[in-house]
Amino acid sequence: MNQQTDDVAEAIAAELRLMDPVVRTSAVLARELLDPEFTEVGASGRHWTYEEMLAALPTMEGAAEDGPRYEPSAVKGVPLAPGLVHLTYETVLDGRRARRSSLWRRQGADMAWRMYYHQATPVPCEPVSAGDAT
Repeated sequence: MNQQTDDVAEAIAAELRLMDPVVRTSAVLARELLDPEFTEVGASGRHWTYEEMLAALPTMEGAAEDGPRYEPSAVKGVPLAPGLVHLTYETVLDGRRARRSSLWRRQGADMAWRMYYHQATPVPCEPVSAGDAT
């Protein structure tokens, strides 16, 4: 594999780890995967900052292995620049579908991949007809 392929694979692995219920319910674990400049526009339309996201998570390690599980599909990535990868994919959670886009960057002393930006867009349950497209 080349460096770009390795970077995409590492960003995908980090994205999948962030979907793990144990990580999603732990501010301590999520902090390892979120960039300090992280922002998100959730499927609800709400804007989240790094501080808001971590504040919404429990601070103690909790057994959340039985928590909500995202079902990702069609995960693919494109390197945009050294240390910057764009991922796109779809998820299903409790029967609701969303298209997702994430930017992962690697920087800092530890050079770990961290999510810099994330956006989720709900997918309608009913197919959109050609006349409804704008």
